[in-house]
Amino acid sequence: MSRRSSKPTALHPRNRYQGRYDFPLLARKCPPLKAFIRQGKDGQTTIDFADPAALRCLNGALLTHWYDISGWQIPDDALCPPIPGRADLIHHLADLLASSHDGVIPKGASLRGLDVGTGANLIYPLIGNAEYGWQFVGSDIDADALRNGEQILAANPTLQSRIELRRQADPACIFTGIIGADEQFDFTLCNPPFYASAAEARQANERKWQGLGKQPGGRNFGGRNNELYCSDGEAGFLHRMAEQSRTCASQVFWFTTLVASAASLKALPEQLRDLGATDVRIIDMGQGSKRSRLLAWTFLDKKQRRAWRRARWPNTRI
Repeated sequence: MSRRSSKPTALHPRNRYQGRYDFPLLARKCPPLKAFIRQGKDGQTTIDFADPAALRCLNGALLTHWYDISGWQIPDDALCPPIPGRADLIHHLADLLASSHDGVIPKGASLRGLDVGTGANLIYPLIGNAEYGWQFVGSDIDADALRNGEQILAANPTLQSRIELRRQADPACIFTGIIGADEQFDFTLCNPPFYASAAEARQANERKWQGLGKQPGGRNFGGRNNELYCSDGEAGFLHRMAEQSRTCASQVFWFTTLVASAASLKALPEQLRDLGATDVRIIDMGQGSKRSRLLAWTFLDKKQRRAWRRARWPNTRI
């Protein structure tokens, strides 16, 4: 198992979101944002980051400004992900692919990823396609979320041939029912549920507000039940994902998932090796004081990886 440099404190160097947001510029790109802009205590323009409506509007403005994505809207109760953090994962994933490709990031439509639990927002496919030209399949158990995703794609017709959405009919399954018998994916990614119950999610939210010195309120980033928690929590979900990845071991080059809690990682590397993984990596990511990890594994041996790259990845020098 390998682990990349520990405890990064800044966003990935290729992340577009360095420094402060330029709110006047974003408001010109997305006029509705203007209604949420105010002057902060430091005299700088800002928004109320505790206001879910302001965050949704900010996300729409960022997607329009940086990625030329129009009409991004999500239901009020859907997860509204912080775009800088989601973009960071995409860039770290690109570095992972480059590590298997002579240090060169493989780009373009020949690469295909599966976003497990894509949600109503489609953030990973939208950013991954815009930054690197990758094609995506997004899966989810929530039919309403997928309908909202289809509306986002309909507002951006060029994306309809690049991002495909599929419903997972069996909530107990992660890959079965989504990956076809003859399909191959260069990577999978997932932002798993963090909590084991609604009560645990509520308690975590209350601690966050207390840390900010404010009275407990709603979740500013939203989130439906299936996005926030599952019966066995993050650790249990990840163990199920590891177990189920073995069923499609030869159809995926890199399996990856975000891991929020360090405790969730404890037994996973050993479990993956016992399942036959030939390479397990933990990639540390950070944004200031916040820490997260990208767990990656593959079942392909070196010969199989060379053959895969030669067949699927552009400009492979083998």
